Formats: sequence, C-alpha cells, structure tokens
Amino acid sequence: MLGADQQVVFTYFHFASSPELTDAMVKSNAVCIAYETVEKADRSLPLLVPMSEIAGRMATQEGAKYLEKPMGGRGVLLGGVPGTARGNVLVLGCGVVGTEAAKMAAGLGANVTIMDVNLDRLRYLDAVMPANVSTRFSTAANIEELLPEADLVIGAVLIAGARAPQLIQKRHLKTMKPGSVMVDVAVDQGGCIETCRPTTHDNPTFVVDGVLHYCVANMPGAVPFTSTVALVNATLPYALQLANDGWVTAAT
Repeated sequence: MLGADQQVVFTYFHFASSPELTDAMVKSNAVCIAYETVEKADRSLPLLVPMSEIAGRMATQEGAKYLEKPMGGRGVLLGGVPGTARGNVLVLGCGVVGTEAAKMAAGLGANVTIMDVNLDRLRYLDAVMPANVSTRFSTAANIEELLPEADLVIGAVLIAGARAPQLIQKRHLKTMKPGSVMVDVAVDQGGCIETCRPTTHDNPTFVVDGVLHYCVANMPGAVPFTSTVALVNATLPYALQLANDGWVTAAT
C-alpha cells in the first residue's frame, strides 16, 4: 500500500470553497491534481467542460421545474403559450455553464438575457444565439435593473481556482418577484449569490425573502449515467498520461 506522500489524487477538489479540505490534503503530502484547474495552452479547462455542460443544462431544467407552483415557485411556464407572457431568464456568466443554460432556456421559448464582462464573448453569443436571447454587459447597475423582471436567475460565474464573486446581495431579493427562482451553479466555488448555501439532492431548495434558492453543489450527480460517460470521455487521456509518464512529466 502506498504512503500518502506517494499517492496521486486526480479528481475534483474545489479547494477555494473548502479550507478544511485544503488543509487536510496539504497535511497528507499527497500529490493533488484538481480536474477543475487542469488547463490547456489556450487557458481552457478541458476537465471542467463536461460537468459544466451538464450543470448548465440542468440549471435551466431544475429552474423550470421549481418555477411550478407545487414546487414553491410562481407558477410560470418559461415558454408560455400563445396569448401569455414568456418567462424571463437572467444568466450571470457566459462561459460553458452560462452558455448551455441560455441555450436550454432559449429552446424552451423563454426571454433570456445573458451577462458577462467579456465583450468578445458577448459579441460571439449575440451572433450565434437565437433571437430570444439578448446580451448585456455585467455591471451592478444592470443586474439591479434586470432582477425585478426575472422569473429565473442562473448564477454561472467561474474564476478558475478562486472563490466566485458575489454579484447578488441579500438586499436585492426584496426587489424580485415572490416565487421567483435562483439557481447558483457556482455554489461549489462559494456561490455568486450572497444568500446561497450548499444544498443536497435530497433537500435541494430553501426560501429567502420569498425567493426560492436551488443550490445543489453536485448537480450532475442527479444524472450519473450521463455524467460518468461524459467525464470519462474527457479524463481518460489525462489519467493514462499520468499512469504512463508520471505526474511530474505529465504536468510539464
């Protein structure tokens, strides 16, 4: 059996949101390689992509479900029907999670606004997204303007290896519609909503100031078949490289 200082642990860690885990792994002397911080030359995060794709799509799926009245929401159908208003979806962040969430919401027929500080990315999405998706530059003023009309807010902000910035404070909830829903996909990085706290699949939601929060830290765990296949597709080449070349060579 290997000693801890000979072990290589290759998995998701999310150290930024767990000082306890960070301290424990430092004390173990194991070599820790976090999926979410493996970067390619273009600074993309290939091992975060499959779970981000699933989490983004699920964010809209779960948000739509919890907008239903029996689930505690406003009773809004995101796509509406002829003669009714469509639901309004606000997506914070236009990386993989936010893009997938916006695509799903657009496909359901909602009015979608996606926000980011990356103008190049906003220009790209403005060109490729359907007509029911609009882009806005992310500022505190713009977020405050859009929150009162939002039925579903999806927090999809990621700073690799760091805690997510809190873009929505508790005071903002009083401006929102009762029964509106927030899904904070960034919860495993500390959350981008101040009132967010990690929840589980068994008890996924809670309500603050009339706004329903869905903050499950491992959303892809609800669809393990899809998640496992998607993750193995991405991680297997890296695992083989670690096994064949050793972690020092593989990391350089």
